[in-house]
Amino acid sequence: MSYGRFDETRDDEGHRDYIKITRPREGTTVITMDRPDRMNSMAFEQVIPLHAALEEVAHDNQAGVVILTGTGRGFCSGADTQHSSPPPNIDGLTLTRIATRSMSILADLVPAMRRMPQPVIAAINGAAIGGGMCLTLGADIRIAGESAYFRAAGINNGLTAPELGLSFLLPRAIGSSRAFEIMLSGRDVSAAEAAQIGLVSRCVPDDRLLEEALDLAEQINGWSTNGIQLTKRIMWAGLESGSLANAVELESHTQLYARLTTQNFEEAVKARKEKRPPDFRD
Repeated sequence: MSYGRFDETRDDEGHRDYIKITRPREGTTVITMDRPDRMNSMAFEQVIPLHAALEEVAHDNQAGVVILTGTGRGFCSGADTQHSSPPPNIDGLTLTRIATRSMSILADLVPAMRRMPQPVIAAINGAAIGGGMCLTLGADIRIAGESAYFRAAGINNGLTAPELGLSFLLPRAIGSSRAFEIMLSGRDVSAAEAAQIGLVSRCVPDDRLLEEALDLAEQINGWSTNGIQLTKRIMWAGLESGSLANAVELESHTQLYARLTTQNFEEAVKARKEKRPPDFRD
């Protein structure tokens, strides 16, 4: 797909129609899950093209920030138990191997978002249930519309609540006690509560959700691309590392790298003196 102009949308053949890629503002790419009749549930006909979209946008040098959202009443309602095709390339496989392959496809969604060099903002509309809740936690920043709600639905279905990285990500976002309570109770968490406990950065009116996400993306895009992408890497490394010493070492090396290989610091100082926005050229 070419990103040479704004408001460009790609609707490929077949199930690719369930995922739309647009570029409404310079430097910002929006990936929209567009299967509203199923509340953007995680059927393979949506998950496979979502994987492809994440991979494509990750390699798009014009995409500085990525927004992930859904159409209709739900961001993503989790597993689709009624209207889902089987995963691809399963001819001749046993049921056990089909199940393993299916889980691998689903389980790699959150790591795929984490691997993207660009910051990912989840603009959460309506339901984020089960795997849909996990998908929001794969984003670096979460903004919720007033109608949004979250549920770790595995426990409601007689399964385990943690899935797709939830046991790792949720306690780090809101603390272990709240994470235990939400996962074990199977209750809904409203957008207002989510903002209060730090599950999302903020709660906004539904009709302002995408604009708020776009405005934040534009603000982020005003800084050094190198600095933005390294900051994301450092933050995730900090979440995943086991010690303060590891975090300090990584921060020191990346800060030194940015200082010695760019003119960004000099430009920032000069821009402040001249009372203008900095013009980073990295």
